[in-house]
Amino acid sequence: MTGAAGSRTQEKDAGSGALRRTVPPARRFLAHRKGVLARLALWSVAEAGQAFVVGHGVARAVDQGFLAGDTRRGLGWLAVAAVAVLLGAPVMRGVFAELAGLTEPLRDGLVRRAVDRSLAGALARPGGTDRAAVSRLTNQVEIARDSFAGLVLTLRSFVFTAAGALLGLLSLHPDLLVVVLPPLLAGLALFLATLRPMAAAQRRALAADEALGDHATRARAALRDLTACGTGPETARRGAELVADAAASARVLARWAAVRTAALGVAGHLPVLMLLVTVPWLRGRGVTAGALLGAFTYLAQSLLPAVHTLMTALGAAGSRLLVVVDRITGPAPAAPAPPAGGPPAAGAVPPAGRGTSSAAEGEPRPARTARSGPPTARRPGAAVEFRAVTLSYGVRAEPVLDSLDLCVAPGEHIAVVGPSGIGKSTLTRLVAGMLAPSSGEVRVAGRPVTGRTPAELGALRTLVPQEAYVFAGTVGENLTYLRPDACRADIDATVRDLALRPLVERLGGLDAPLRPDELSQGERQLVALARAHLSAAPLLLLDEATCHLDPASEARAEEALARRPGTLLVVAHRLSSAVRADRVLVLDGVRTVCGTHQEVLARSSLYRDLTGHWNGGRHREP
Repeated sequence: MTGAAGSRTQEKDAGSGALRRTVPPARRFLAHRKGVLARLALWSVAEAGQAFVVGHGVARAVDQGFLAGDTRRGLGWLAVAAVAVLLGAPVMRGVFAELAGLTEPLRDGLVRRAVDRSLAGALARPGGTDRAAVSRLTNQVEIARDSFAGLVLTLRSFVFTAAGALLGLLSLHPDLLVVVLPPLLAGLALFLATLRPMAAAQRRALAADEALGDHATRARAALRDLTACGTGPETARRGAELVADAAASARVLARWAAVRTAALGVAGHLPVLMLLVTVPWLRGRGVTAGALLGAFTYLAQSLLPAVHTLMTALGAAGSRLLVVVDRITGPAPAAPAPPAGGPPAAGAVPPAGRGTSSAAEGEPRPARTARSGPPTARRPGAAVEFRAVTLSYGVRAEPVLDSLDLCVAPGEHIAVVGPSGIGKSTLTRLVAGMLAPSSGEVRVAGRPVTGRTPAELGALRTLVPQEAYVFAGTVGENLTYLRPDACRADIDATVRDLALRPLVERLGGLDAPLRPDELSQGERQLVALARAHLSAAPLLLLDEATCHLDPASEARAEEALARRPGTLLVVAHRLSSAVRADRVLVLDGVRTVCGTHQEVLARSSLYRDLTGHWNGGRHREP
């Protein structure tokens, strides 16, 4: 409840702040166009006179014409009323001609303000993109222009039409105002009282709807992970809370909409009803039949349509105009804070589908990795190839990878080594197609990774992150998740190669149900590694996927995966992984060294230090 109250307070403050920011420039804008306002007022006075003449003509046609037996005079007064109606066309033409003197300068000013704001943002954030600029220059400016025009027409029409109609009622008989004016004013007062709370209710309902939609989208995309982690009930409870909040917001909005409808009924229909009910009293006060008919004409022809249009326009166009003008002329929204792992790289592909990468490596402050020596020779049949690849998390940030050239041959087993945060996970994400390089090109199986569909990437590589994914299904379904058509012989071979038989038997066999919360972190990693072993992808990427295994289990798993047909790229958790690999890639923040274990020992002081630490610490991780 405290959060909801705080949200309502913030919404109220936001609405009041927008109003405070918008009123001063609106006053200055109108103050510079006094001539246009004066001419618009003159045309509006003509419209008020037209409204006065129509009702007055009907009343005189009845009293002085038809009821008096003078048909000619009655028809004459009706002709006067008809001429007044016909004169409404040139009056409206004049109104619209003067209206352009307000709406077009407003549009031009908003366009200039939107352009200035976008240019200022570009200068403040070089390389950044303002995706809302086009919307502000086209859609939002036109919304503001149309809403402003509608408000001016509505307010002007209501004020002058109401003035003409009320003067007409007064001229017919003062007692008519006594009957008509109280319900009219009561309805208007009730309507005005609903403006601010209804706007706040609309904002709350919109926010609740957006929150519910966002939660539903995220939950639908993460159904596997929710099932695997056993957090489905918690997510369902959160969804139920959001549904309840959205329903409560909708009920509040419905209540205020009912109040607004009541206000429209009081102002738009009660005057007519009161006039009908009080006919005997009015007749007793000397009100003639013609005056009564003229009063009904004023209400039906002029006053009540103007009231209805006013309420509709203020309730919709007014709030829309306030929001749009404040978005264009108000302060620019603060740039979102970058995530803890660094801002996303330009062109980054959001991780989706199977095999998301772990953030365990962190990379909070990316270190620089430069290429050393001549680029590696490019082989046409390379399984993985980096061509002068550079990636930076931000325009001004130091690159994580800087002009990296690398070629991995088909069937090769390569280990990536380096300190935490140096860019090892970034490298695997680039190969997996989950990140796009800032410059250069990453190729897998001879073709660029960028631009390939998820289905194409899934057929080429399997990425096993540090946090293993296991879902609530059978043991066999978990193992064959990446290859549902695997035969029993292949499954048994995988279970044998990774020494999974004790685990499978403890769980009850391949057809037994598997509950993720019954497995340890190491057992989950074994299941994920077995799944990768069984997959048909020719390239396996292990991003510290054995960190929860003991050294013997890790060695057994990596050796089994290396024997599997295809290429193996491992982000090493222990230096023993590097010793087992065909080649080692060392990222040290200064230069990149790649070669066999012995070659890298001779060329990289960092690798020598890591190897000495590993040997001295009895195979501790680097």
